[in-house]
Amino acid sequence: MARFMDIQGHRGARGLFPENTLEGFLAAATRGVAAFELDVALTADNVVVVSHDPALNPDLTRDPAGGWLAGRGPLIRSMTHAELRGYDVGRARPGSRTAALFPDQTPIDGARIPALAAVLDALPEARFTIEVKTDPRHPEWTAPPEVLADATLAVVDRAGAAARVILESFDWRVQRHIRRARPEIRLAWLTCAETVRESALWWDGIADAGSIPDCVAAEGGPVWAPGHTDLTSAQVTRARALGLSVLPWTVNQPEDMQRLIGWGVDGLISDRPDVALSLLAGL
Repeated sequence: MARFMDIQGHRGARGLFPENTLEGFLAAATRGVAAFELDVALTADNVVVVSHDPALNPDLTRDPAGGWLAGRGPLIRSMTHAELRGYDVGRARPGSRTAALFPDQTPIDGARIPALAAVLDALPEARFTIEVKTDPRHPEWTAPPEVLADATLAVVDRAGAAARVILESFDWRVQRHIRRARPEIRLAWLTCAETVRESALWWDGIADAGSIPDCVAAEGGPVWAPGHTDLTSAQVTRARALGLSVLPWTVNQPEDMQRLIGWGVDGLISDRPDVALSLLAGL
């Protein structure tokens, strides 16, 4: 029997369309993408919006007059939702690193940073892995982890979407809070080389004991979401033995996809989910 592989479009599918935009999610869905990874932040008037960056990114953002931001923009936490909607995030800035990384991205001029509620409502059949984006190194950049987690859960509940979401964070205070408040919510535990090195900070006082899968299993899992460049075959084997699902990110090259599938991962988060889906169809 074929094993289910969970292919998720990273930030929608930013290799194809502007990242974390409603228009991008909808366009990716027409390509057969049924699951998405996205990031959330909280505005000054407490609207949960879909954004990877805590501040407006000059590689992605044009101001209300149509000009590219000269540098890092204001914090999302400092703006109301209405103010945020004045900025266009429908294409990558020409000559930017983002534009170079994703030359096949189709611009969608006029796209705005959407509210999470709008995305969940527009794609009622899709599954979502939602990263609650907080940073213990810079607590002033975002709402506190518990506040952002609760606000996100409130949006998910209003949409009736609890059964089709996973919540995740590098800041493990988020998952611990959700587990205490809402133990039925499915959780993923994000890791990368940096947060493992600084695990006492990112994991809220819990230092890495040498086996990341064991640390995730001790938290209750059920999903481990490691950076794919840090992942080893032995770690996947250990995670599966502990009953964890392994969902690596951000896997964009076909040779990496094939290797990880061979190792036994349970899914892939990719900027090019179309490539991953085509590869799976041929296996």
